[in-house]
Amino acid sequence: MAEETNREFPLLIRFRSMVSEEVKLKTLAYLEGPLEFLEETEKIVSLMFPQFDFYSIRKVFADIKKLYSGKNPEYRRCNTRYHDLNHSMHCFVVMAKIMHGAFINGIIFTKKYVTLGLISALMHDTGYIQSREDRTGTGGKYTLSHIERSIEFMEKYFKAKSYSLDDFTFCRDCLRCTGINVNIKEIQFESHEHEIIGKILGTADLIGQMADKKYLEKLTSLYEEFREGGVPCFNSELDLIKATPDFWELTKQRFVTEFGNVESYLRDHFKDSLGIDRDLLREVIERNMRYLKFIMEYHEANYRRYLSPEGLEEIIIEIRTREANRETR
Repeated sequence: MAEETNREFPLLIRFRSMVSEEVKLKTLAYLEGPLEFLEETEKIVSLMFPQFDFYSIRKVFADIKKLYSGKNPEYRRCNTRYHDLNHSMHCFVVMAKIMHGAFINGIIFTKKYVTLGLISALMHDTGYIQSREDRTGTGGKYTLSHIERSIEFMEKYFKAKSYSLDDFTFCRDCLRCTGINVNIKEIQFESHEHEIIGKILGTADLIGQMADKKYLEKLTSLYEEFREGGVPCFNSELDLIKATPDFWELTKQRFVTEFGNVESYLRDHFKDSLGIDRDLLREVIERNMRYLKFIMEYHEANYRRYLSPEGLEEIIIEIRTREANRETR
């Protein structure tokens, strides 16, 4: 009977498979709100350690959430629209995904260092947050110094919460891996595990932001941060947007040359957790780059309109129409 169904209804079987995969992809792409990111991260970590103690991560998570929302009495609410809480959440969950994929491949992690690695992810962009007394501009002015400022925040936090100096040093060196011009070889890691976790954080920072479903829309905000922070290279918003596909190509090279290709573990994570043997996050980014190139080729004059979710829907339809027309010629 099964063979007969497979033979007579192949399209129905294929449709069911596509629907099942679409449900999984929506679960991947549409996490909304910090608590959903925390729940997903805990779910992933539990695949490695079923009895994992999340107390420390949950405490830092709650404090970082308060920090970004302006509920910490010493700091202003986050006012950078690109490097916001949502970005930190994406980095946080992608780091867990890569660690899980590495774990499947025989990389040994201790529970302590998994905890510290994820705490580093939560704190890696706290340097964009202004103090209560800092009333000029936005946190974007700290673009070029935000890593050292994040480390300063983390050191102050760790001392207040009685973390050890060793714990701070571990997280400090992980956080330094997020620098755009970092030379990993210059960082004095205490162990191979420490180095792997640092490289995973550096990779998760890049993957998390570029696979964000709002990534293209947020590029205009990234330019505003760069402009305020005095970042060279871009004379206009359009310059940055045009350069983004090339940035992705350079980033893929860095994954291999600088970060030990830990990004490749994402495919194993998705195969084990969702039953899909593909790197879904890379596919999202590649699709974003495809849309961006299309916008620049056909709609450069009013590109902003097409960076929004509604505009992208139009772009997707236009791409499909052009492809269909080519196939029928």
